[in-house]
Amino acid sequence: DIGLDLLERNPSIRVGRFAEHRAQVGADQLAGANGVIVLTPSITAASVADAGELLAIGRFGVGYDSVDVQACSDADVLVCITAGAVDRPVAEATIGWMIALTHHMVVKDKLARDARWDERNQYMGCELRDRTLGIVGLGRIAGKLVEMLQGWGMRQTLAYDPHADAAVAKKLGVRLTDLDEVLQTSDFVSIHCPLTERTRGLIGRRELALMRPDAYLINTARGGIVDEDALYDALQEKRIAGAALDCFATEPLSEPSRFREFENVLLAPHSIAWTHEMFRDIGRSACQAMVDLAERRVPRGIVNPQVLEQPGFQQKWKRICG
Repeated sequence: DIGLDLLERNPSIRVGRFAEHRAQVGADQLAGANGVIVLTPSITAASVADAGELLAIGRFGVGYDSVDVQACSDADVLVCITAGAVDRPVAEATIGWMIALTHHMVVKDKLARDARWDERNQYMGCELRDRTLGIVGLGRIAGKLVEMLQGWGMRQTLAYDPHADAAVAKKLGVRLTDLDEVLQTSDFVSIHCPLTERTRGLIGRRELALMRPDAYLINTARGGIVDEDALYDALQEKRIAGAALDCFATEPLSEPSRFREFENVLLAPHSIAWTHEMFRDIGRSACQAMVDLAERRVPRGIVNPQVLEQPGFQQKWKRICG
């Protein structure tokens, strides 16, 4: 169940599927479509060069760095994301990684499998209580993470986000501060910001050098936010305690990751939060946006809301949906 029934049971909507999967959606694939839902393919200026009667691009997820939003806006095309649909699964997966890292779960599993029983005293772990969580990007996912960690006895939560709502942070019990303090103070640095030109390479050599040697870096956002060469060197030189990476600068990986050599690093192929529930909720949200447009309602999760007021969009919307 990924929500497609919302489209299929609506008599005013006809559903089609791309005949082939491409890395970049072609203009020919969009021909005749009023709305398109995509997961991995990118949407470029060439994709929407001849947008025709296309009203909206729906991202099957919350990240939209694979979509040329400006090109879509210029073509009178809305870009929608599934805001809120991934909050809980990503937060839950982040907590799972925090526990797995601090309790050395992967290593201890291997010790038992290999009958290396006497080595267990070399891997004393630590609990989440009395620890400091540092967040980079205090959006909905990070907010859910903070909520879910209540009751675990953590000391405090710090966050760096120039765009954060101070009232929201206060309600969550999060202290807003600068990036340097987050890195210098936290036991866990968890990244939850979008990949933009401002955040690309945000965590580099200087930033990693600020982290404590007993601190962990967790990235469930986008790979380009972290300088992978700098992170590799920091791990090799044991300047941080470990890391968990769900995303990489280049995806998909075409060869085994160099980070696999570290026993204090956890890796996932950009799917650590994938659950049946998450795909159900994302699908329902993405499909509901298309239903809303078909029924002349403004959908949730619009990235470029100014398009709603553009005459070209308004004219298309009226022609298509009455």
